[in-house]
Parts: sequence; structure tokens; C-alpha cells
Amino acid sequence: MDYVSALLPPVVMAIFFTYLVVTIVKSQGGPNKAKEDALVDAALARAESTRQAGRGD
Repeated sequence: MDYVSALLPPVVMAIFFTYLVVTIVKSQGGPNKAKEDALVDAALARAESTRQAGRGD
């Protein structure tokens, strides 16, 4: 029974990691992609304008 207790943690971690990868792959693209891209673009534009305003040129 020692082999079961030795193999259980790696098997559980492998299952969790597989679930995580599947979830990430499924969430890529789709109807929310445009919304997410718009949020990132807005944040980058805001950061760029703040950086240029801080220069004082």
C-alpha cells in the first residue's frame, strides 16, 4: 500500500494540471475574445497616455 500513497500526489497533480490546461484552451477565443482584447487595448492606451503626460514635453 506504500506505492499507492507514493503515487497519489503526482496523479492528483497531473489530473489538476490537465483540467487547468483544458480550461485555458477552451476559454481562448470565442465571443469574449473581442471584449477581452478591447479591455487590454484600453488599458495599454491609458498607460501610454499617462506615460507621455508624465514626460512634460
